[in-house]
Amino acid sequence: MSDKLYRVLLIVAAIIVPLVCGGILYALATDAYEAFNHFGFFEFLTSTDWNYTEGEEHYGALPFITGTLMTSLLALIFCIPFSLPVALFVGEYFKDTKVAAILSTVTDLLAGIPSIIFGLWGFYTLRPLVMALNISPQGSGVLTASLVLAIMIVPYAASLSAEFIKMVPNDLKEGAYSLGATRAEVIRRVVFPVAGSGIFSSYVLAIGRALGETMTVTMLIGNTNNIPQSITATGNSMASIIANQFGEAGDLRLSSLIAIGLILFLITAIINMIGKLMIKRARII
Repeated sequence: MSDKLYRVLLIVAAIIVPLVCGGILYALATDAYEAFNHFGFFEFLTSTDWNYTEGEEHYGALPFITGTLMTSLLALIFCIPFSLPVALFVGEYFKDTKVAAILSTVTDLLAGIPSIIFGLWGFYTLRPLVMALNISPQGSGVLTASLVLAIMIVPYAASLSAEFIKMVPNDLKEGAYSLGATRAEVIRRVVFPVAGSGIFSSYVLAIGRALGETMTVTMLIGNTNNIPQSITATGNSMASIIANQFGEAGDLRLSSLIAIGLILFLITAIINMIGKLMIKRARII
């Protein structure tokens, strides 16, 4: 590829990508205007009602914002004990070995599995297990959805974290070893302080992945339009309420669903920007 063609492609990409993002934002904002104008922006954000009875329509996004944040944060908490050891195994203990390459490949395979497969596994395997353990009488709920989401975001968190761990300069680690530090001490006092902000940003980007997941959450969260009172209770996320009701929605409810989509877009964009800024800050070389 010639330098001239390469520059042209860069310029085209630099123009098209902002236009696409701006177009999506404009389309969502335009279609959501009716809901914001009818209920008021802050009233829509803070209301817990979701009533689509004809003549008594009133919609609020708070239950779905709460459900989305609960499932995503719980998924992140469940993800850390699995993804961090994988990242240390691949990026530090067995760095550049065949064993690490195999484990990294197997972990990355999880990222390629369609979300509907995770949803079916959760519905027919995990949900009955949750019921059998008397954790939740209906099996579905925030906890069940979060457990499956955690499995789905492990590859993103583990792969990015491993890359930041690999970027820690060998000189720093060798200096610590020369002073008599053990492997555990090197990881705790050298690797984590140097790569810590990068690892943290990996989990920020992973939670951005969990926020917008639709099919898995729709199948497992229980789909009730209320704020979950506990992690075992049922609820709805912003993505699942849109998936459940978009096809049958009237004008005002449709606008409200699009408004929820706009809020989800903004939350995801903010979280991803924070993650990108932290990755940029964490660059070592």
